[in-house]
Amino acid sequence: MDVSAITQLGGKMKKRYPRTEKTQMNTSDSLKTLLNQLWTDYSQLNSQAFRIHQLLKGRGETILNDHVAFRTFESASVGMRKMGEIFVQQGYHEIGEYDFPEKKLNAVHYEHEDEAQPKIFISELRVNELSTHAQSQIQNLLAQIPSGFVSTTNWCVAGRPWTLNFKTYEELEKESDYAAWMAAFGFRANHFTVNGNALKTFSDLTSLNEFLKKENFQLNSNGGEIKGSREVFLEQSSTLANQVEIDFEDGKHAVPGCYYEFSYRYALPTGKIFHGFNAKSADKIFESTDRKSNQ
Repeated sequence: MDVSAITQLGGKMKKRYPRTEKTQMNTSDSLKTLLNQLWTDYSQLNSQAFRIHQLLKGRGETILNDHVAFRTFESASVGMRKMGEIFVQQGYHEIGEYDFPEKKLNAVHYEHEDEAQPKIFISELRVNELSTHAQSQIQNLLAQIPSGFVSTTNWCVAGRPWTLNFKTYEELEKESDYAAWMAAFGFRANHFTVNGNALKTFSDLTSLNEFLKKENFQLNSNGGEIKGSREVFLEQSSTLANQVEIDFEDGKHAVPGCYYEFSYRYALPTGKIFHGFNAKSADKIFESTDRKSNQ
C-alpha cells in the first residue's frame, strides 16, 4: 500500500523492521514486567476491565491486547517521542504518525519486533494551541516534575508527579478534556484494547457491543458506537470511562478515569492485516473520557 493511501487512512507510515531473535530474548523479561506494571495500574483505575475479562473468560475466550495508549503534553522533556524512547529500548520501532486538528494532538504508534506484543499508541497535546491561561497552567504542572524523573525506564506508569487543585482541573476541562485528564492522572496507560480478531464467540464488534450493553456497560456513542469501517480496515469501539475518586489539593473529587477499547482489523489489498490507526475514528475514541459524555 503506497504512502498516499496510508495518508487517506489518517496517518503516515514508516519502514517496518524485521524481527530479530536476539532482541526479543534480551527484552522479553523487562518488557513483560513493564506491561504488567501498566496493566496493574490501569486495572486498579478501571474496574470495568476486570469484570469484562471475567465475562469474556466465562465464554471461553482468550483475551489478547491489540494496543496500549498513552497521553502526554507536547514538551521536550516528556513529549510523545521522549516517552517512546522507553519502548524503543524494549524492541519497538516507530511506524505511524498522526494528526488530530480538532483535538490539537500529535500521535505516533510503535510496533515490536515480536508481533505478539501489543502496539503502543502515544499522543501529545499541542499546548501552544491552547489559551495563554491554559498554557500557563500546564507549564506550572510541568515545572513540578522532579529532576531525573524521565531517567527511569518506567516513568510512563509513574502517575501524577505534580499537585493539582480541582479549580485548575475544571478550567482546563473547559478547553480540553484531554488536558484535564492529563492534569488529573499524569503518566500512565489511558486505555488497553481487546483484540477483537482473536475472539471466537463474537463475529464482529456489533455483537460484542450488544453483549457489553446487556451487561450494563455504557459505550461511547460519539460518532456512532463503532468508529471506522471495513473500508478503512479498522473498527473501534469503547466503554465510557468509569468515574474515579482522586485526591486534589482541595479534597477528593470523582472524574472520568480510564476506559476499555475494542478493535477489529481487516486485511489490506495485499492480504496483510492493517496494523495502523485511523485519525478520524480515533478522534471520537478520545471522547471516552469526556465528562459531558459521562453525565
